[in-house]
Amino acid sequence: MKLFECQNCGQLLYFENTLCESCGLRLGYLPDQQVVTALHPADAGAWRSLAAPSRLYRFCANAQHDVCNWMIGIEHADVFCAACRHNRTIPDLAAPENLLHWRKIEFAKHRLFYTLLKLRLPLTTRSEDPNGLAFDFLSPPPSGAGARVVTGHAGGLITLNVAEADDLERERQRKSLGEPYRTLLGHFRHEIAHYFWDHLVANSPAIEKFRQLFGDERKDYEAALRRYYASGPPLDWLERFVTPYASAHPWEDFAETWAHYFHMVDTLETAGAFGLRTRPKVTAQAGLEAVIDFDPHAAEMDRILNTWLPLTFAVNSINRSMGQPDLYPFVLSPPVISKLAFLHELIHGCMRRS
Repeated sequence: MKLFECQNCGQLLYFENTLCESCGLRLGYLPDQQVVTALHPADAGAWRSLAAPSRLYRFCANAQHDVCNWMIGIEHADVFCAACRHNRTIPDLAAPENLLHWRKIEFAKHRLFYTLLKLRLPLTTRSEDPNGLAFDFLSPPPSGAGARVVTGHAGGLITLNVAEADDLERERQRKSLGEPYRTLLGHFRHEIAHYFWDHLVANSPAIEKFRQLFGDERKDYEAALRRYYASGPPLDWLERFVTPYASAHPWEDFAETWAHYFHMVDTLETAGAFGLRTRPKVTAQAGLEAVIDFDPHAAEMDRILNTWLPLTFAVNSINRSMGQPDLYPFVLSPPVISKLAFLHELIHGCMRRS
């Protein structure tokens, strides 16, 4: 992600900030400009941004709940921003903890949409397309009171169990499922992959290449998941898949690999915005020097990989110095790199057509 600064005082800002702690000005994110901007009030609830002073904006309706800082051009009829307009169900806000959980969920979802819009991937709502993208954020029922809420995707609808926003519950799930990495943002990046598999791969010329790399998705999905949860991944999964779960079924392999592609381009953009580079002070090590002076969303796959691998080695080493788990606890084997290259071409094909 890019770096942002207050146009009024130069204070560095986070993507989610709503108020500049230095000068006190209100802040909002302009998705059409890809910038967090300082704001001055105008007439009738409109705001004038310092980043684009010739236009007037208003806040997304969800700003009233402090879960969204995205803005909409005043000329548009939408009351929800480009990210929030895809919400179908939000948590019951009568329960106080749900507002806190929803805020965490929206922060992660908005980071997902930052990358989706940056990559110019096609997005439709349910009102535009019966299989358009929608989100249900559901609370689990009281114990024994009904069917449990399962995070997943079906026909464009992504369901997220609100309990995933509870750090303790998510850590419990991570340990019980043997996952080295489990985050809200990771969930969104994984589930959105299923949506785009339906729209970009299924019934398209890309399907044959997909089957060569990921396998035949026509095999029984439910049986494959039962087999995975009963027996675990194959012993050689590390040589062929980016995560153990990716071995469960070609659809899950696609989703896990897609999520990793998003991890890579967004993290590299952030590292580049901070001017990070790797240049180990040891005897020359081929492949460990990298300068991130490019936009990874528009770069060639080889360049992404040639900077990603040195960066992850460096940040994993820093985490270990703090006694923390690796920031990026994964290995990109040659088959995984081939799958990432397939996704790169698939996504960039959409960018060229947009």
